[in-house]
Amino acid sequence: MKKGLKIIISIVLFLLSLIPFPYSYINFIFLFLSYLVVGGEVLLEAGQNLFKKQIFDETFLMSLATIGAFLIGCYEEAVVVMLLYQVGEFFQDYAVDKSKKSIQSLMALKPDIAQVIRDGKTIKVDPKEVKVGEKILVGIGEKVPLDGVVVKGSSYLDTKALTGESVLKTVKVKEAILSGCINMESPLEVEVTVPFETSTVSKILALVENASSKKTKSENFITRFSKVYTPIVVFIALLLAFVPPLLFNGSWHTYLYRALSFLVVSCPCALVISIPLSFFAGMGASSQIGVLVKGSNYLERLSKTKIIVFDKTGTLTEGVFEVVEVSPVGISKEDFLYYSATSEYYSHHPIATSIKTYYKKEIDPKDIKNVKEKAGYGVEAFINDKKILVGNEKFMKKEGISFEKSNSVGTIAYVAINGTYKGNIVIADKIKPRLKSFVSNLRKEGIEKTVLLTGDKLLPSRKVAEDLKIDECYPELLPQDKVQIIEDLKRELDDDTYLAFVGDGLNDAAVLAMADVGISMGGLGSDAAIDQSDIVILEDDPTKIVPCLKISKKTMGIVHFNIIFVLLVKALILLLSALGITHLWISIFGDVGVTVLASLNALRILNVKKFRS
Repeated sequence: MKKGLKIIISIVLFLLSLIPFPYSYINFIFLFLSYLVVGGEVLLEAGQNLFKKQIFDETFLMSLATIGAFLIGCYEEAVVVMLLYQVGEFFQDYAVDKSKKSIQSLMALKPDIAQVIRDGKTIKVDPKEVKVGEKILVGIGEKVPLDGVVVKGSSYLDTKALTGESVLKTVKVKEAILSGCINMESPLEVEVTVPFETSTVSKILALVENASSKKTKSENFITRFSKVYTPIVVFIALLLAFVPPLLFNGSWHTYLYRALSFLVVSCPCALVISIPLSFFAGMGASSQIGVLVKGSNYLERLSKTKIIVFDKTGTLTEGVFEVVEVSPVGISKEDFLYYSATSEYYSHHPIATSIKTYYKKEIDPKDIKNVKEKAGYGVEAFINDKKILVGNEKFMKKEGISFEKSNSVGTIAYVAINGTYKGNIVIADKIKPRLKSFVSNLRKEGIEKTVLLTGDKLLPSRKVAEDLKIDECYPELLPQDKVQIIEDLKRELDDDTYLAFVGDGLNDAAVLAMADVGISMGGLGSDAAIDQSDIVILEDDPTKIVPCLKISKKTMGIVHFNIIFVLLVKALILLLSALGITHLWISIFGDVGVTVLASLNALRILNVKKFRS
């Protein structure tokens, strides 16, 4: 029987017991039945725990208090205490379920089937059976079962469950597509790039299953506190029940009643339930904005983070080169771009790709002859009988070409035609959108220092740091150099403050593991980076750190408030119970009522609208 139905039946039986029947035993029967309906499960659990030697829990305290009330003739109060206890449990269960659903909704990302194309036919199989390189069909309204690249079709994807973003994302041929998204407009044919076990959705599901396994300092304190506190209050209740009647001629009925009230309010379930629930709600709120926190301890650490260190490429920048400046010399811009882009036609280097993308026009390969890629230098090609050189500074010097060195920030491609310098093209990595006020927003959340660590050259690295107003910049680093700098930065911190590192690449894995809080990009981040990180941003958007910081601080604020609120209320009612000023039903408020209030207070974190940046 469901708890809600039990409560309703118990209330009906209790109300029937209030009718003035001609025989009082009828009223007692209704009261006793009301008690059994609502309290039978509690009594059974308390008995089972006794055999397991788990004595000092809330079911034991509640059973002892209500049975004692029956023995001293307080029948109505015994039923009301158990009834209120179960009503409180009902609301606690509701609060816990609501919090869990906010994280476990991510479990809906798990795909049931994949439509794989084999021998010209589409067959439905378990996504685990699809191999890398095979093509799958994703129909309208279907979840993308595996990571891959679109080879046919274009559509809009609903990525809300994966990233927390409600805006649909456009995808077309040659673009990457992540598992867990929902195809909204037209069918897509996708070539699978990774097996199911290492796909985005699998990594997220694994993280969700382990999300609550690591406890915070606050949770560990509550666990230790409960083990010591509960036996002590039971011992005090026994003293309260027996010492005054035996030594001071007090009333047995009066002091047994006070001891029972003392027992009811002494249960530490308000702390045991509301504190973990606060952290679970915080992790749930984070998941709603597209950030997965692997454990509540990392949420606690994030709230005390004072230094944030960033990788550059793929974290703050898009990791995609684009042309930012074209400077022709003695030639029209159109002709200059034609010769430059055509020379790069057969090259797949990122710089070549950026030049061809910028040119935008169709290139006729018939115009190209004798193409040679010079590793570490550039490209040599003959176009319409003209010798074209496109490459770096070393290439120009090697070929003996007099050129004008560019002081622009970025990668410079110099161009020469028939031995004469004709200009340069500046290619740079683009800073991700929405990062303009990112660092200033971090400072508002208590971050005292921001640092950029990168293997890139000095000038482009410094430009990114200056544009984003990052405090310190360390360029041209190897992975081991980053580790050393992280060690040095951590020495600047107090014992109870922390450092976070944000990265996405394979070479960031060691630094992510070493940081107090490792934050990785989950969309395009490497498997190693995601595995070593403590917090995963499911979309490659570092600005999500700001609302996550707000959530972590709000979570800790609620945790601290709940601890103080619960202990103060319980201390007050324990004192009043011992002095005989309160009744048993006030004691139940001191236990269940406080638990419900603290739990509902924890759920306020789930209102994520106020946290979004």
